[in-house]
Amino acid sequence: MKYQKEVFRSFTVVLQFGINMIVPILLCTFAGIFLDRLFSTSFIVIIMFFLGALAGFRNIFVIAKNMNRHTTHLGSDTDAKVSGNNEEDFAEKMDRVYRDHMNE
Repeated sequence: MKYQKEVFRSFTVVLQFGINMIVPILLCTFAGIFLDRLFSTSFIVIIMFFLGALAGFRNIFVIAKNMNRHTTHLGSDTDAKVSGNNEEDFAEKMDRVYRDHMNE
């Protein structure tokens, strides 16, 4: 059962990255299409597409940075709640870090 939890968590992280990349691109592209039609131009959609791509990359960077910040404490000695080096302890630490990350 623990293996399935890890697979589902990995799947949600991949989906989260994908969604955080696609949504800004689509929103900016549709806004660019609207502005092109409004002003009778043909270049605003290209600018808005790249702006959406930059926003998506920024979103992914922020999420990856936050995930890295949470996982840096896994091996610290200050963790009195879970001690030891076997796989169960590591899985418990990962569960706690995931719950803490989801509560923010």
